[in-house]
Amino acid sequence: MKKGLYRRLAWTGIRKNKRLYVPYILTCIGMVMMFYIFAFLSSDRVMETMPGKAMLGSIMNMGCIVLIIFAAIFLFYTNSFLTRGRKKEFGLYNILGMGKKNLAKVLLWENLIVAGLAFTIGIVMGILFSKLAELGIINLTQGEITFSLQIDVSCIFFTLRVFAVIFFLIFLNVLRQIQLSKPIELLRSEHAGEKPPKANWVLAFLGAVILGTAYYIAVSIQDPVVALVWFFIAVIMVILGTYLLFISGSVAICRLLQKRKRYYYQSNHFVSLSSMIYRMKRNGAGLASICILCTMVLVMISSSMCLYIGKEDSLKAQYLRGMNLSAQIPDMTMMRAERLENVRHMVQEAVEEKKQSMENVLDYRCALMDARIEDGKILTDDVGLYEFEADSYANVWQVFVVPLEDYNEVMHQNETLEQGEVLLYTSRRDYTEDTVAFGASAPLKVKKTVPEFVEAAYGVEQVIPSMYVFVPDFEQQIAPMLSLADFAGDQMVRLKWYYGFDVQDQKAQMELGELLLKKLEENGAFEMHISLENRAEEQDDFYALYGGLFFLGILLGTVFICAAVLIIYYKQISEGYEDQARFGIMQKVGMTKKEIRKSINSQVLTVFFLPLIAAGVHLMFAFPIIFKLLMLFSLMNKVLLIGVTAGSFVVFGLFYGVVYHITSKAYYGIVSGAKE
Repeated sequence: MKKGLYRRLAWTGIRKNKRLYVPYILTCIGMVMMFYIFAFLSSDRVMETMPGKAMLGSIMNMGCIVLIIFAAIFLFYTNSFLTRGRKKEFGLYNILGMGKKNLAKVLLWENLIVAGLAFTIGIVMGILFSKLAELGIINLTQGEITFSLQIDVSCIFFTLRVFAVIFFLIFLNVLRQIQLSKPIELLRSEHAGEKPPKANWVLAFLGAVILGTAYYIAVSIQDPVVALVWFFIAVIMVILGTYLLFISGSVAICRLLQKRKRYYYQSNHFVSLSSMIYRMKRNGAGLASICILCTMVLVMISSSMCLYIGKEDSLKAQYLRGMNLSAQIPDMTMMRAERLENVRHMVQEAVEEKKQSMENVLDYRCALMDARIEDGKILTDDVGLYEFEADSYANVWQVFVVPLEDYNEVMHQNETLEQGEVLLYTSRRDYTEDTVAFGASAPLKVKKTVPEFVEAAYGVEQVIPSMYVFVPDFEQQIAPMLSLADFAGDQMVRLKWYYGFDVQDQKAQMELGELLLKKLEENGAFEMHISLENRAEEQDDFYALYGGLFFLGILLGTVFICAAVLIIYYKQISEGYEDQARFGIMQKVGMTKKEIRKSINSQVLTVFFLPLIAAGVHLMFAFPIIFKLLMLFSLMNKVLLIGVTAGSFVVFGLFYGVVYHITSKAYYGIVSGAKE
């Protein structure tokens, strides 16, 4: 063979098939660029200047892993379109005398050219856009901006290693297909498997049942903790049901439409429907993939945006005051007023030392227990309480027993209770019984349920139902329960004291936190297991988490949108080449350009918007379970989530319409013979 022949054949093949290769090369460049940006942002050099760097670093590393998996799957998928379109060409080379080894060398050169372009342009663009991405994430996490452009050589080599492996595996996969096929099979590959499919009603019914079950799970679960358990199961069921419905159900629907003679025997429906029936079985998976990607984009962007917009409310829900002291007190002796008064005095001295004043003081004691409530009885035995079963976990409450005088002090009330009476406050679940009893003790009469009380909780605690029982005789009520222990020997009823307040100056708040820690340590207050949370100090990690998740949602959402667009493009182009001969024959027997366009519109409109409609239905049914999951992040604003989700769908739908217009135009150009 003449020197350089394989390289020229490879380059000529890419050039001649530029309609297929250009989007693929752009995809490879985009994937390399995005991965470099993720690797760069997760590097120690960048993270050391970020607020909440530990949290943010974990999020970026998670993004790298997701991108590696997605890039491998997606590049394999898009490369399959190229291989399918080139098989006829390879078959011709083979018949003309070029052996499989020679074809392998051509394919190797093609992969080297594509990989070389992707590495060179992708890394350069990654370096250029990495600074923009860094500024974006700093802005979202409210960090300090630096204007120096950094190039991380280790990230470049890491990116090259990852994509070198992916390109090599793609090359081996194409080589396998060529080696296992005979020349005549390669030549006829375009028409392989082209026979009328049968409607598989069993699989279509199974898909509908699986999807319906997933929808029922999503709308019926009320408890956020249970929602967390079932969410991933529901997601897998939705994916499975979507694929079954698109692959089998779409063929069945086309068959039904074919039997409707008034619909089928119209010029704009006849050609399009007969073409769709042939390809639905094969392209159903492609439509299902588009639907799943659309749903992922909408869920990811709407939920992460909602979290980011509502971050201030979430921060205040978790930290009721600027300074929050909480003590887990070992015994009732320390719980008495004198010991607590010493700590209050110490805090007051520290505040005055920093020339600040205390505002919105929150000060109450309580006994906290995890319990089940059944038939008006608060059960603290550990049987079933710590066994992880989704259904039983939904019955778990957090029960707080609070002295009546502390309630009156915090809420500025003057309530009184007789012996055997209590006041109640519940959150996240109603309690309708007239009495409440601690285990087997005598029932206590609920004098009334008060409308509000302050409460702070974190993560899962934020969504577990809480019951506050305000009692006139705190020590007497709690004393019998203090000896209860769980299976590990730990005390089941914990004595707690909450003390919080605001100061005006946030900078002084940071300094006050340091001074308070020093004073608490010097005076031995830590024997009361006191912890101090400073809202100003915690907000760095908080903004890093919410800003990082939003940033991850934007980047991954962009990648998924590009992937969906590319699948749509390849689907339209490959179908255009398949239908070119059919429409050519129809034109010869008298079909006009106008009728061709009407037929194309009928076909494309039917197929193209099906994934978007299905994604909208998925999103609608997923909304309740998504809201419950966001409650775990202290987001309780349902109106905000509805608004952001609806807005995301409208914007995405407009973008989808633009893609439809561009790709349908390209499809029409191919089948009408206007373009080659």
